Amino acid sequence: MHSLRFRFFAFIAALLLILLVLLNTYPLISSRDAVYEEKRSSMSAAASVVASSLAGLDRLSQDSVAEVLTFLDISGYSRILVTDRSGLVVYDDGGTAGSMTEIEDVLSALQESRTIFRSRLGESAFRSSYALPMSAQGAITGAVYLCEYDQERAEIIYGIQDRIRVLSFVIGTAALLVAGVFVLALMRRLQDLVRSMRVVAGGDYAYRHPIRGQDEISELGTEFNLLTERLETTEKQRRRFVSDASHELKTPLASIRLLSDSIVQNEMDPETVREFASDIGHEAQRLQRTTEELLDLSRMDDGIGFVPEPSDVSRVAQDALVLLRPLAQEHSVHLTQELEEGCVVMGSPDELFKIIFNLTENAIKYNVPEGSVHLTVRGTESTVEIEVADTGIGIPEEDRLNIFDRFYRVDKARSRASGGNGLGLSIVHDAVQAHGGSIAVGQNKPQGSKFIVTLPRASEEETGI
Repeated sequence: MHSLRFRFFAFIAALLLILLVLLNTYPLISSRDAVYEEKRSSMSAAASVVASSLAGLDRLSQDSVAEVLTFLDISGYSRILVTDRSGLVVYDDGGTAGSMTEIEDVLSALQESRTIFRSRLGESAFRSSYALPMSAQGAITGAVYLCEYDQERAEIIYGIQDRIRVLSFVIGTAALLVAGVFVLALMRRLQDLVRSMRVVAGGDYAYRHPIRGQDEISELGTEFNLLTERLETTEKQRRRFVSDASHELKTPLASIRLLSDSIVQNEMDPETVREFASDIGHEAQRLQRTTEELLDLSRMDDGIGFVPEPSDVSRVAQDALVLLRPLAQEHSVHLTQELEEGCVVMGSPDELFKIIFNLTENAIKYNVPEGSVHLTVRGTESTVEIEVADTGIGIPEEDRLNIFDRFYRVDKARSRASGGNGLGLSIVHDAVQAHGGSIAVGQNKPQGSKFIVTLPRASEEETGI
C-alpha cells in the first residue's frame, strides 16, 4: 500500500513528465514539418522550372540538358537526374547517364504521371527527393528528379532539441525539488492534523489544533476544533449527567435502605412502622419518577419520535388540570385557566400533556401560599401558544439560560424538598423542539414566572377539516 505522500508526488511527477515529453517532441515535430513543407515548395518550383525549360527541346541529350541547367543556374542539390519517357537516363550529375534508371520514384512518376516527394530527417541531415514527370502536348516525354542533402538545417533543429533537453532537465529537476518540498510541507500539516485527532481520540477534548494559514487544510483544522469543542461540551454534559443521575438515584435508594434497616433492626410500634413504610413508598415513587424521566430523555436523545396526529391543545390542557387541581388545593394555590377552542397542532397528545403538566406542576410547587397559577391556550393564524403564569418565587435572571439543562435547579435545597430532580423542564424543552416549536421564560409581573410555548398550528390539509 502506497502512502498518500507517494501518490501525490507520483501524480506531480507524472504530470511533469507528460509536460516535458510534449516540450521535447512538439517543437521538433513542428520544426521538421515546417522544413518538409518548405522543401516540397522549393523543390517543386525548381523541378517545374527545369521541366518547363526541357519541354521545349526537340531532343533530350546529355549536352542539351546540361546547357539548359547551366542557363537556369540550378544549384544546391546533391543530385539532378533527367530521363526520357522509357526511363533511360539522359542526364545525371551522379554519373549514370546512358543507363536505365533504378530509382523507384522516377519510374513511378513516369508510369503514374504524378509527382512524388520524399523527405526524411536522418541523424545528421535532411534527405529530400522530388520526382516530376515532363509532358509535351499531353504526352509524357520524361522525368526530372532532384535530390537534396541538407545538413545545416538538421544541425539547427538538433541543436535546438539539445538545448530543450538541457532546459527540460533543469526545469524537471527544479520542479521535482519544489514539488517534493511542497508535498512534505503538505503532508506534515496533514500529519499534524492526524496527531491532533489521535490526541482527541485519546480523551483530551480540551486540545485544540493550531491553525496556520487560510487554505483548505486550515479550514479543515478549524472545523476539527469546532467539532472538538462540541465533543468537550458533550463530554462535560455527559459526566455531569452521569454524576447527577447517580446522585439522584442514590439518594432515594439510601433513604429506602436506611428506613428498611431501621424497621428490621429496631423494635417499633405499628404506627412508626406504617410511617416508615409510607416514607419508603414515597422514596420508591421518587425513584420510579426519576427513572421514567431518564428513560423519556434517553428516548428523545435516540431520536425515537412519535407519529403526529391532529391534537386539540385545549382538551389536553383540561385533562392535565383535572389531575393538578388536588395538588393546587394541597399547596393552597388558585388554579385558573383560559382555553381557546380550535387550537389544533400536529403532534402527540401524550407529549403535549407532559409539556402542560410539567410546567403547571412546577408553577404550583414553587408558588407561595394563596398564590395563583393561570394557564392560557390561545391561537393565532399560524401558531398555538401555551402560557403558564404564576405568582411564585420566580427565577433569577442569571439562571434563566440554564433552567432547561438536565438536573439544573435554581434552589437545590427547596427543589429537593419538593421532590424535584431537575429533569422536568429538560423534558418539556425536548418535547417542544420535537414538535417544531419554541419555549421562552420571563418574569410575571409583579412577581413570579411566565413560560410561553409556541407551536406551529395545524393546517386544514393536515387536519382534514
